[in-house]
Amino acid sequence: MKLSIIVPAYNERNTIKEILRRVKAVDLGEITKEIVVVDDGSTDGTSDILKLEEDSTTRVLGHKENQGKGAAIRTALPQTTGDYIIIQDADLEYDPEDYRVMLAPVLKRKADVVYGSRFTGEHRDMLYWHWLGNKFLNFVTNILYNTTLSDMETCYKLFSRDSLKGIEIESDGFEFEPEITAKLLKKKVRIYEVPVSYAGREYDEGKKIGWMDGLKALRTLIRCRFTG
Repeated sequence: MKLSIIVPAYNERNTIKEILRRVKAVDLGEITKEIVVVDDGSTDGTSDILKLEEDSTTRVLGHKENQGKGAAIRTALPQTTGDYIIIQDADLEYDPEDYRVMLAPVLKRKADVVYGSRFTGEHRDMLYWHWLGNKFLNFVTNILYNTTLSDMETCYKLFSRDSLKGIEIESDGFEFEPEITAKLLKKKVRIYEVPVSYAGREYDEGKKIGWMDGLKALRTLIRCRFTG
């Protein structure tokens, strides 16, 4: 089995080398890895670092201008060849050692889609308004789609290739998270959650998501529920 790891990266020169080191270091036994990094128009030197990171398991794709996380994932997906695909942010908030936890339900044939929940695993306290926003968006997701997710906005989403068939990603930004969740749930895909660790960073450490992204996520959840 092969796991494709998509890494969207925008202005992450302080963390990109270390996160790729951690991804490459994870031992998944007989499961092979391929890494597809999308440099999303970085202007801080991330591009120069990535030029030195390409090897037999790591491909680097690029956008000339910043387009957003969803656009980066949309660029990467057709270039992946794995049986399963996982999203890995380019910061150090999520630990690639949790890949084994994410893959466990798949290997036991319990799930085709697995989400890593930050709220059921060990985690560094996040900002209150981020916590509240996440809880509200989870509540709306569960009401609209008749599910019981604890962390719809998590970065750690693991998909089988078959589960993504027929799904077209339209979002360019962080609203990728609610869009893919909504479209999977509308396909009647049951999402399996496992606890993962989380070390959230602050804005002075490079965190990019803001309150406007929360409004876009809410709009996306509603749009996807009542259209298509």
